[in-house]
Amino acid sequence: MTSLWLASPRDIPTDPFEPGARYDEVVVGAGLTGLVTALLFARAGKRVAVIEARSVGAVATGNSTAKLSLLQGSQLQKIKAHTYQSIVQAYVDANRAGQQWMLDYASSRGIPVQRRDAVSYAGTPDGVAAVEREYRLARSAGLDVRLTDRVDLPFETFGAVVLPGQAQFDPLDVLAALAADVRELGGVIVDETRVVGVKASAPAEVRTTRGDVFGEHVHLTTGTPILDRGLYFAKLKPLRSYSASYTVPSEGSASLPEGMYLSVDAPSRSLRTAPGADGSSALIVGGNGHPVGRVSDTRALVDDLHAWTARHFPGAVPTHSWSAQDYETPHRVPFVGFLPRGRGRIYFASGYDKWGMTNAVQAALTLVGDLAGSTPEWAKVLHHRITLPAAIGSGIGANAATGWWALKGWASALAGPATDDLPVPPEGEGGIGRSGLRPTGTSTVAGRTCQVSAVCPHLGGVLSWNSAETSWDCPLHGSRFAPDGSLLEGPAVRDLRA
Repeated sequence: MTSLWLASPRDIPTDPFEPGARYDEVVVGAGLTGLVTALLFARAGKRVAVIEARSVGAVATGNSTAKLSLLQGSQLQKIKAHTYQSIVQAYVDANRAGQQWMLDYASSRGIPVQRRDAVSYAGTPDGVAAVEREYRLARSAGLDVRLTDRVDLPFETFGAVVLPGQAQFDPLDVLAALAADVRELGGVIVDETRVVGVKASAPAEVRTTRGDVFGEHVHLTTGTPILDRGLYFAKLKPLRSYSASYTVPSEGSASLPEGMYLSVDAPSRSLRTAPGADGSSALIVGGNGHPVGRVSDTRALVDDLHAWTARHFPGAVPTHSWSAQDYETPHRVPFVGFLPRGRGRIYFASGYDKWGMTNAVQAALTLVGDLAGSTPEWAKVLHHRITLPAAIGSGIGANAATGWWALKGWASALAGPATDDLPVPPEGEGGIGRSGLRPTGTSTVAGRTCQVSAVCPHLGGVLSWNSAETSWDCPLHGSRFAPDGSLLEGPAVRDLRA
């Protein structure tokens, strides 16, 4: 699965790794958060290095739908249900700052941006109340939203809240410009280099698969922290969702939606268009999210997305399909700041809950502002939020579910057949057997059959096969691995054992 954005080749130069090099700021992860953070530090005259395990934008940013919006489905009411009004206001202010910074940056660099209305709509009668709640909260936080009964979509809806003047873009256009600017200011960007540990010494020692480097501060902008300090892996709920792009026949192109749409109820559906080089527009449809590793047939979710699109946009032909991983916090507000037991040298940002285009930038503004002594007022409020019983209960429930999946995985594996008794999986499939007391995964992809340990090296969860993406996914904390055991993402820092 390759996203519409990553399918278009971009020339994003990177730099050689220099073992033992010393920097002021080491940023781990070359997505939107990492590159904005690096650029802000470089502008302040800092010596900056960005270290990326794969390639620029390879994970969340390059697999997003890239909506730069302050209206975010039903996000405000989710936050309000787990915290209090001043946090809702600070969240909106933070996202407004992130959005404005990105719009200004795109304008200064000539990056194409399409201004669109953002629409949160009810797909069922039960969703009407959620639309009305989101409207009230958005108004209370200073957003110029309106309610409407008329929505520009070719299927039945039951009312919506609209925020005009939001934006969308190609996220790889933004990453390419950010990377070029970081390097122009003397920063380095190193790809294909995985960080496997950080020692909070003075300076901090950053251990990678290619040697060590050093930094006065280290910033983890990796989706979920790759260090277990603070146990944030247990405070974040990893979620996966799917997207696909389509061409629509010219006679049906008039039915393409004008704005950026997101349902507030299930089944989740996200819609936007993307301009093509020939003047046409591609339709992008997303949805069918679920906790990582906890769905038996992910391919069925992608097929359902295609079937739904064909039903409502006749003649639509899929061109690309992809998925992204996001992390939800118990209070629905991102974690941004110093990592516990990091001696003031290790910082992180995580938990954007599918709204990374604005939250990535506000997180970067926070990280840089905190170290410069110029923390934005909205960040001070978010830093000092109180964890209420609703958020505590959400966290307890999430960890109880994680414990259940841990037991379920081991019980199923140990009660299952021996690996030698299983047939070779057909193309695109994988299954788990037992080699003595060790769960073992066997898969066949692109004609190659691989056998690897089916135990996640992070905390020992038994993996599940993701048929849509031909990967091994951990149902505990969201680590993911290629069929040959190579680490793709998550809190794990090691490949699977063969």
